This record gives sequence, structure tokens and C-alpha cells, in this order.
Amino acid sequence: MKAEGERRNLPREWRLVRRAEFDAVYREGRRRASENFVVFARPNGLERNRFGMSVKKTLGTAVIRNRIRRRVREVLRLRHGEIPRGWDIVIHPSRVTATMKFEQLEAELVALMLRQKREAK
Repeated sequence: MKAEGERRNLPREWRLVRRAEFDAVYREGRRRASENFVVFARPNGLERNRFGMSVKKTLGTAVIRNRIRRRVREVLRLRHGEIPRGWDIVIHPSRVTATMKFEQLEAELVALMLRQKREAK
């Protein structure tokens, strides 16, 4: 249960919100994939990361899509300190992310983002 006043979403400065921001990541970024995620990332010149998510309607009903979003946001909230800073990142999860064990989802997504940093050097 949330404590009164506690926010469970990502702060606005951590989010990509405009279509142009997403388009820039797709156009100029690098694509990396794992079994259950596709991640697009491009350097943003900032001291923080900004995240966006694209959950297609083909992944399921609104309930399933929202569950996927909540789980990915929770990984980002819990593990943001381990993710290299200075990137705009767009995440495309697969349908199984709604039901896979949270620890597995967390490990796969963080490993994919760490791989992005290594390959960018």
C-alpha cells in the first residue's frame, strides 16, 4: 500500500513526453534487443536519463498493457542509479513482460541498458 503523498510514477524530468522526442530517438538512436525487450537509445547531453515506453495494442487489453507499463516503470524507478546517465531511452516490451517473474524482467532490462552503454564506447 502506498503511503499518503507517495508517488509511484517516474518524475516528469525522467520522461520523454513529446512525439518529436520519441522520433529523434528512433531516427538517431541505436537499437538493441533481448528476448523480451527492444530498446532504442541516443545520447541526450544531459546529466540524467529520460525514458519513454511504447506498448502496442497488439500486446493485449488495456489491463495487460497497463500492467506492462507499471512493471517497467517500477524497474526504472528501483534501478535508475545503475543505468548509465545521459541517454534518451525508448523501451518496447513484449507481451510476456506482463507475466514473467519480476526479478527476471528487472535483470533483463537493466542488462540490456548496460549493454547499450558498453557498445556506445
